Order: sequence, then structure tokens, then C-alpha cells
Amino acid sequence: MTSQAPRLRADARRNVESIRTAALDVFRTHGLNSPLDEVARAAGVSKGTIYHRFGGRQGLIDAVVEELVAERITGIITAVRDIEDPVERFESYLRRIWLLQYDEPAANDVLLRAMPGSDPLVALCEHASAVAGGFLAEAQATGKIRDDLTAEDIYLLVWERGIIARACTEQPRDGYARRCEYTLRGLRSDS
Repeated sequence: MTSQAPRLRADARRNVESIRTAALDVFRTHGLNSPLDEVARAAGVSKGTIYHRFGGRQGLIDAVVEELVAERITGIITAVRDIEDPVERFESYLRRIWLLQYDEPAANDVLLRAMPGSDPLVALCEHASAVAGGFLAEAQATGKIRDDLTAEDIYLLVWERGIIARACTEQPRDGYARRCEYTLRGLRSDS
């Protein structure tokens, strides 16, 4: 005999869905450190209901991370894998990740590992880093990307761009994107 979790009453199911929807909106707009009071207010429930249904911030983040960020990062990976040129693939990956960090505070928080206690977030970061390392190695094999660049350097460049995106909230997107291009050009080899 298997044990099943008890079914939630209809009002409890509505509360859970309302909290999830509110969390997605609030986290996308303001990041993962948004006050739970704000999520509760947007969901029309008490903060205690969030704790009761999700166990707190960490449980709520874990419940929405797939829809919140993982789909976006996976989409970037899938899109750039289709690019034939390894250098273009590598640069496109970084460009898209950096712009995602600018556009979505929650994605930036994930890539900055702002919630180190979340297993799904850590796994997502590790996967993104491993993919970036693979794209780097393929691009370096062409001789067009600096050979002294490491996967750790790429992780730190993503981290640095995230700090810049977080700290410079008043910079226009086109200026941020232009400065990303300067960084990409610096990764090219002299040959």
C-alpha cells in the first residue's frame, strides 16, 4: 500500500495556486529576497499561510524555481546549442545569460547563488556553469578565444555582470548590452 499526501480542500488549493502566481510575479520583478509580506499581499493571504503551505521562503522558491528561472536558462542553452559556430555559440550564451540577469532580478539572484540553501537553485547554477565550460572549450579549440580563459573565469564573469546589473538599476539596457560586448571582445585571442 502506498501512502499519498492528503488532498487539499478547494480553498487551500486556490491559496496555494494564488501564492505560486504571486511569488512568480513578485520574484520576477524584485528578486528572490522580496519580502514575503509582499507575496502574501499579492496573493490575498496571510504570511502565515505561506509558511503553512510552503514552509517559508526557501520552500516557496523551490516550488516556483522551475517556472521562474529554470525554463529561461534551459531555453537559452537549447537555443545556443543550435548555433553551429563554436565562438558564436559561446558568445551568444554569455550575451543571453547577461541580458537575462539584467532583465530578470530573480534569474540574476539564481546565477549569483543568492539562495545557497536551495538544492534546485544550486543544481541549476552548476548545470549552467558546466554548459558554459563546455561552450568555452569548444570555442577555445578554434583558436579565436583566449586560451588562458578558464571555466572559473566564465563563472566569475557571469557573477560580476550580475553584481553590475543589481547595483546599476538606473543604467539603460542598451548601455548595459554595449558594455557586455566590450567584455566579449576582451575574451577573443589576439590571433
